Amino acid sequence: MPFNRAEPSPLLPFNDDLALGRAMLARIKEGLADWQRAHGRKLTLMEVCGTHTVALSHSGIRDALRPWVDFRSGPGCPVCVTDQEDIDAMLELATLPGLTVTTFGDMVRVPGSRRNLAQAKAAGADVRIVYSPLEAVDLAQAEPQRQIVFMGIGFETTVPTVAAALRKAVEEGLENFSVYSVHKLAAPVIRQLLQDPELKLDGLILPGHVAAITGRRPFAFVASDFSLPAAVTGFAELDLLGGIQDLLTQYHEGSARVSNCYPRIVREEGNRKAWNLVDRYFTQGDVRWRGLGLLPDSGLVLRPEYRRFDAQQRFPLNLPPAHLPPGCLCGEVLKGKVLPFDCRHFAKSCTPVHPVGPCMVSGEGTCATYYKYERREG
Repeated sequence: MPFNRAEPSPLLPFNDDLALGRAMLARIKEGLADWQRAHGRKLTLMEVCGTHTVALSHSGIRDALRPWVDFRSGPGCPVCVTDQEDIDAMLELATLPGLTVTTFGDMVRVPGSRRNLAQAKAAGADVRIVYSPLEAVDLAQAEPQRQIVFMGIGFETTVPTVAAALRKAVEEGLENFSVYSVHKLAAPVIRQLLQDPELKLDGLILPGHVAAITGRRPFAFVASDFSLPAAVTGFAELDLLGGIQDLLTQYHEGSARVSNCYPRIVREEGNRKAWNLVDRYFTQGDVRWRGLGLLPDSGLVLRPEYRRFDAQQRFPLNLPPAHLPPGCLCGEVLKGKVLPFDCRHFAKSCTPVHPVGPCMVSGEGTCATYYKYERREG
């Protein structure tokens, strides 16, 4: 039944229509209760995107559906999935004379094996926060005597801006700008997760902003190869509920497909103009993931003709083995195998002020989200 208007809704006000949201939620609860009676357990869904993790908690949807759904967060936070070796490499680069490391704000607080970039900056390293990779190109133009390295993190959503920065660097003939690319691709890591027999999922909530660039088609394998229902959704409350409702429809039909529940933004072919720009400078390559190791063709590396802009080629490093914080479960959290509550550091030795692992650093990190929204007293 719809919620009584005299009672406070368990959800924050819907962006679009509160009454419609309440009606959708009521129908979803009924459908989930039917599913639970038929299967004798909760439904297990993975939201792959870190923004979805935040939205499910911030909106109250996770809490409202807690009796029927076990939501698991996947490896969708760019900061969190960056491998410890890559963090250590950036820290080592920051110590080189005449070199400036530029990156987004969250990255400066991610712990490396011995310290983070903020601590390196305090010790005298030239580390600067930028809000766009184009700022790093502007810096290279303004300070030609220094080598400017941009740490390129992110999924398909943010890579076009890095490609635009490379285009500008090429056009300007800059010789003091390079990119340390740790860009990740969503579809290959999802395939890797679904091949893990220990991970038992009933469906996926897929990232709408990634699909806005790639289109829906790269995710079609979820249904065709694994017979798993999935829905590409946006981030407003009605978007999320619409995606969950679509998954319930698939269960009722006994079907499995990858639905586009975000058609106002996502097209089947994606944003070809943006992806063509990416394709000019990048190609798929084997990259390291936190908790998952080296995955084939799961990231983007610079094409051979642009390797002069590749910081890993320009500044070869000989690093000692990376050290992970003892007891940190970020890798298992990213694989959806444990919840933040399962980590002995969570909300004790690991907090947003003093993070032990990257999942507590980023605003899209699962641990940071659970710390802010999901902690329970007692």
